[in-house]
Amino acid sequence: MNTTEVVQNLGIPHRKLYYLEQKGYINPKKITAGDKDFRDYTDKDVEKIRHIWKYLKQGFKYKPAYNKALGDLKRVS
Repeated sequence: MNTTEVVQNLGIPHRKLYYLEQKGYINPKKITAGDKDFRDYTDKDVEKIRHIWKYLKQGFKYKPAYNKALGDLKRVS
């Protein structure tokens, strides 16, 4: 899934999505097409973002939201 699809499907703002990547909470693949670079998010990335975003919307800061999301994902798997 590309960045636009993630933003549209999850409702997360671009800047928050990029911040998650900057902090190392997610690590999408980079794909180069011509002179442009694109991000490719796996289903696992998207699910992690979905959970992190849920907690960010509830008012958690980034690190606690990430940790709670990881806990959710461990319970699911």
